[in-house]
Amino acid sequence: MFPSAPAPGKASGPVLRDIHLPPEPSWWPPAPGWWMLAALVLMTLLGVVIASVMRRRRRMRIAAIVAEVDTFVAMHGNHAVQLAGQLHQLLRRAARHIDPRATHLRGDAWQACLATVPVPADVLHQLHSLDDAMYRPAAAFDARLAAAATRQWLLTALERGHVRTRPVSRKPQAESSRA
Repeated sequence: MFPSAPAPGKASGPVLRDIHLPPEPSWWPPAPGWWMLAALVLMTLLGVVIASVMRRRRRMRIAAIVAEVDTFVAMHGNHAVQLAGQLHQLLRRAARHIDPRATHLRGDAWQACLATVPVPADVLHQLHSLDDAMYRPAAAFDARLAAAATRQWLLTALERGHVRTRPVSRKPQAESSRA
């Protein structure tokens, strides 16, 4: 007849054990892609921190420059000639970054230098009145309006980048002649 099938309890041939799978991979150290992603995230965070610190410092420098106007008004509020001179000097220091010759400009050239910053015409008119107030004590001069015009011109020039908030460092003459 037919050969009998082997009994289920007995296997013919060698006895084999179950397949052993390798252990699950460890989560540490991560794959190279995760390292690159972490480096990218860290560089982005560092860039954001540096940009915010620079923005904060720039705003503080702008606030300090504009606060000089308030200091001059507090010091020379009753003396129109001194106040006009201090405001004019502050404008010239700031305008020097727009045009290096600004400290020597007079008349129409000085007015053109001030006009390079986009401010309303009444602000420019108040700034031009500083020239008269410095040299003519009897000239009509509104200290409050002149200070506000100076403040607005400085804020516009500083925020739009017309004027740097700190001077550019230059190499001393001796070092540049050696190179």
